[in-house]
Amino acid sequence: MKGLVGKSLLVVSMVVLSATAASADGFKNCTKLDKASWKSVDDAEAKAKAAGYEVRRTKIEGSCYEVYGVKGGKLFELFYSPEDLSLKHTIAK
Repeated sequence: MKGLVGKSLLVVSMVVLSATAASADGFKNCTKLDKASWKSVDDAEAKAKAAGYEVRRTKIEGSCYEVYGVKGGKLFELFYSPEDLSLKHTIAK
């Protein structure tokens, strides 16, 4: 019986770690629009700046523009849809 409990705990631990690793990548689904039709990354950065963020870095994460910005001394990850530059998700770091 002891071996079964140990195996169950191992499986539960693996599931929890997998879920944590998957969520660590952030938000990834912003649009289904083809990349050739996306608005520019500069426009996403300009939108973050207009909202009061000091933009540090921008990258593509899945089908989103992920903009790293600082506001009020705190770091944020902002996920914009490249289709219409709507803000889809924000993570405070």
